[in-house]
Amino acid sequence: MTFLSNSTVKITGKAGQTDKLKVTGSASHKDFAEFQSIFDPIFKRLMAINQQLQYGQRSDSLMEAAVKKRDTIQSEIDRYVAKHTSSPVSAFLLAATFQLNDDVLLAEKRFDQLKPAAINNMYGNFLKETIAEAKITAIGSVAADFTQADTSGNPVTLSSFRGKYVLLDFWASWCGPCRQENPNVVATYQKFSNKNFTVLGVSLDRPGQKDKWLQAIYDDRLTWTHVSDLQFWNNAVAQQYRVQSIPQNFLIGPDGKILAKNLRGPELENKLCEILGCPERKAF
Repeated sequence: MTFLSNSTVKITGKAGQTDKLKVTGSASHKDFAEFQSIFDPIFKRLMAINQQLQYGQRSDSLMEAAVKKRDTIQSEIDRYVAKHTSSPVSAFLLAATFQLNDDVLLAEKRFDQLKPAAINNMYGNFLKETIAEAKITAIGSVAADFTQADTSGNPVTLSSFRGKYVLLDFWASWCGPCRQENPNVVATYQKFSNKNFTVLGVSLDRPGQKDKWLQAIYDDRLTWTHVSDLQFWNNAVAQQYRVQSIPQNFLIGPDGKILAKNLRGPELENKLCEILGCPERKAF
């Protein structure tokens, strides 16, 4: 990769060996060379660790090493961006590493440090659009309000649940993993429904298949409120929340802010225990 500046730039090298090109006269490429010297060794080591983990070598020491390398990358990102606020390489770095950290507010903080010279390019445009989209469902953001019809055709609005802890649960009758997860949600709902907690189900069932949606609600004993426009993946709320796979859920606090995402198995109960206190077990 080569970064060119608005200046006289000299590129020397052999055809077919673009990885060995020598670039002079470009301040941006000088910044990129510094970027490579810092990050290439870290990324190579992280990739090697991830490969070991991928092929079943899941030792505690490897897991710890992976976490440390990711932490190192985050620290180096902060250091590099603070030093190169006018360089397009900083925008490239933030775009390339965006998926390494799901803290969109941190990504926005880093982006806001950059000057126009750094972000007036495709990397800056990508970051601006990606951050804006990610903020819609970021932990700490206010959950976007919506209105959709319930099983009887009556409109239900998310903001009408303000004051409660709400699990916004995206699922469908045709979704096997969703149906497998439903017993966990039911068990947690039964434990916490008297502690200011409820569930709002949003179904991605297909057009003309309301009967299957209703039957799944009955069969799985999902006794909370359900909404859907029966538009499959074009469900308006699913699109609003950028849902690309299900099951997917968002735990929303009484103030309407997103507290957690994609809680599976015991994770939902554990999170509610942390927030609301665990219900006392009945004595026999």
